[in-house]
Amino acid sequence: MLVVGLTGGIGSGKSAASEAFAKLGRPIIDADVVAREVVEPGEEALAKIAEHFGEAVLQDDGHLNRAMLRDIVFQESKHREWLEQLLHPIIRTRIMDKLESYQGQEAYAILASPLLLETDQHKLVDHIVVVDIEEALQIKRTSERDGNTPDQVERIMAAQLSRAERAAKADSLLDNNTTREALEQQVATLDKKLRSLAAEEYQA
Repeated sequence: MLVVGLTGGIGSGKSAASEAFAKLGRPIIDADVVAREVVEPGEEALAKIAEHFGEAVLQDDGHLNRAMLRDIVFQESKHREWLEQLLHPIIRTRIMDKLESYQGQEAYAILASPLLLETDQHKLVDHIVVVDIEEALQIKRTSERDGNTPDQVERIMAAQLSRAERAAKADSLLDNNTTREALEQQVATLDKKLRSLAAEEYQA
């Protein structure tokens, strides 16, 4: 089975592209969803986080206080590095298990991940699709969606690969500088290409 990585910077429209692939019946493994699953109550990772940062990072119901943890790890890089070293291998293993469940059933599956290229998740995929967007529009859309200031968005963007670096690593680009309809049309065209590629390589 062909594994297709789908990524893009914050506010690029990765979720919209992912939804367009899903409408076409393509299975989607969302790394953000997996990242939430591995820190649910009862998961070993959550216990280690509470042990490391203190019980204050847990809400009264036992769930992770994401806002508090985010504040902690963005203030000190050593905390972010510790958290990444804990979570990234766990997330990667969970993603591999989910991909394995589709083997032999689908021509291709999508791994949607904002950190596909910043982590070793890109090693799990055969074809990289990047949702591309002009940086000014990226800032505008993210600010409107999340209520962040442009400065806050720019700081988040600075921690990610640049637009040029991301595009250079892409096998396919989706231009999301106009409308959602235009993006969906591009996804439909790319879907045909990916199914053809899967058939050639894997006789799917």
